[in-house]
Amino acid sequence: MAIHQPEPEAAADDSLPDGALTPLPPLLAAVPPIVRPIVALVLWAWTTLLGSIGTFGRFVLLTVDSVYGLVRDIVRLRHPWRETLTQAWFMMSVSGWPAILISVPLGAIIQIQAGSLAAQVGATSQAGAAGGLGVIRQAAPMISGILMGGAVGAAVAADLGARKIREEIDAIRTLGINPNHRLVAPRLAAMFLVGPLMCILVVFVGMSTIYTMTLVQGGVPGAFFNSFAAFSSTRDLIIAVVKTVVFGILVVLVASQRGFEASGGPKGVADCVNATVVLGVMTTFAANVLITQLLTIWFPDNLGF
Repeated sequence: MAIHQPEPEAAADDSLPDGALTPLPPLLAAVPPIVRPIVALVLWAWTTLLGSIGTFGRFVLLTVDSVYGLVRDIVRLRHPWRETLTQAWFMMSVSGWPAILISVPLGAIIQIQAGSLAAQVGATSQAGAAGGLGVIRQAAPMISGILMGGAVGAAVAADLGARKIREEIDAIRTLGINPNHRLVAPRLAAMFLVGPLMCILVVFVGMSTIYTMTLVQGGVPGAFFNSFAAFSSTRDLIIAVVKTVVFGILVVLVASQRGFEASGGPKGVADCVNATVVLGVMTTFAANVLITQLLTIWFPDNLGF
C-alpha cells in the first residue's frame, strides 16, 4: 500500500518589488548609505545641468544653421517662397482670431485701470495716453508672443515631431537635404511676415477698445488723441514690431528643436508639444525682460518699453 507523501509547502514569496534589485550606480554604492540621498541629489543636479547645456548648445547650432540656410537660399534665389507663404497663412489662421479675442478684454481692463488712476490724480485727459502706450509698448508684443508660443509653437512642434516619428526627417537627410534649411528656414521667413501683422492687429484692436472705453468713461476724443500723440511716437510702434518678430523667431526655433528631438511614438509628440508651449512662453517673458531693460538703458528719455 502506497504511503501518501505530503507535498512540500511552497516557499514564501520573498521577491522584492520591481526595481528593488536594480544595482546602485558605482558612485552611490561606494558611499555610506546615510549620505546616499545627498549624493543622489547632487548627481541629479549635475546631470540636469549638463543636459541643459547640451540642449542650449543644440539650440544655438540649429539657430546658426537655419539662419545661414535662410540667407543663403534667399541670396541664391532658391528660397521656397510658396512654402513660406503657406506657413505664414497657417500661422495667422491659428493665432489671428485668438489675438482679437484677447485684445478686446485686455484693452478694456487696461483703460479701466488707467482711467480710474487718472481720475484719482485729476489727470483724466491723460488716460488715453497711459492706456495706449501700455498696449503698444508691452501688451501688443506680449500678447503676440504668448499666442505664437502657444498656438504657432504647438503646431510647428506637432508637425515636425510627427515627421520625426514617421522617420521623414531621417529620409530627408538620406536624400542629402538639410532639414534645417528645408523645414525650419521657411518657418523663420514666415515669422518675419506674421510677426508685424500680429503686432499691428493687436495694436489696432487694443487701441480701438481703449478709445471706446474712454468715451464710455466720459472722456473727450480730442483729449484722447492729443495726449496719445504727445507721449507716443513711431519709434514705439517700430520697437513693438521688432520685439514681436524676435519673440516669434525664438518660438519657431524652440518648437523646431523640440520637434526634431521627439521620440517614443504619439506620446513623444505630445510631450514635445507640451514642452514647446512651456518653453515658448517662458522664452517670450525672458526675452521681453531683457529687451525692455536694454531699451531703457539705450533710451532713458522714454521709459517703459
